[in-house]
Parts: sequence; C-alpha cells; structure tokens
Amino acid sequence: MNSVALGASGLQVTPICLGTMTFGEQVNEASAHTILGRSLERGVNFIDAAEMYSVPAKAETCGATETIIGNWFAKHPGAREKLVVATKVAGPARGMPWMRPEVSKAGIIEACEGSLRRLQTDVID
Repeated sequence: MNSVALGASGLQVTPICLGTMTFGEQVNEASAHTILGRSLERGVNFIDAAEMYSVPAKAETCGATETIIGNWFAKHPGAREKLVVATKVAGPARGMPWMRPEVSKAGIIEACEGSLRRLQTDVID
C-alpha cells in the first residue's frame, strides 16, 4: 500500500488508518487481534487509539482499546516497529468522573504515561 506524509512530522503512513474505538466494547480482544493482524498483513501501518476508548465511554472500559493493542504487540514481536500509533488525551471530563476534570500539563503527562503503559511501548508516534 502506498504511504503519505503525515503533515510535517516526517512519518509516512498509509492513507487508511485503522480506527480502534470499538475494541473492548463491541469488538472483543480475540477479534481485535485478528483485525490488527489482518490490517498489518494488508499493508495498513497506521493505528488510531485514545485513552478513553472504547466507546461508548464507560469507567469499566476506559483504556481497554490501548490495553488490547498492547497485548497484541506483546504477542507479535516486531509488529510495533512496523506501525505508526496515534492516541489521544481526553479533554475535560464532561459527565465522566473517572476522567480528569480539566486538561493540564500534569494531566497530559499522566495520560501519555498511562497510554504508553497500556500500549506496552516506549513511544507514541
């Protein structure tokens, strides 16, 4: 699959990005792992996640998507190096008391550290 520049980042990504917001709610871990593997086999190198996924946002599934992706990375050595992983920090927690009430420098750092831990990686692209 062809790749395109991701803005001025220097990263090359496929024009198709695998959205993972349903991993952990509508899509169970085994199915998510199958989807991740098939996407990589088909040449997709770009994965989108977020600390608050899966959706709909619930306390019990917060971070589940990143955990599922991280577990897949652990089972597939070398896969992480082939992929560009994007994730997002949740904004102010409107009606979600399990999330931070406001965005701050410390909160962003904490969110990124949590994402790195769940994704079982050293870098968020």
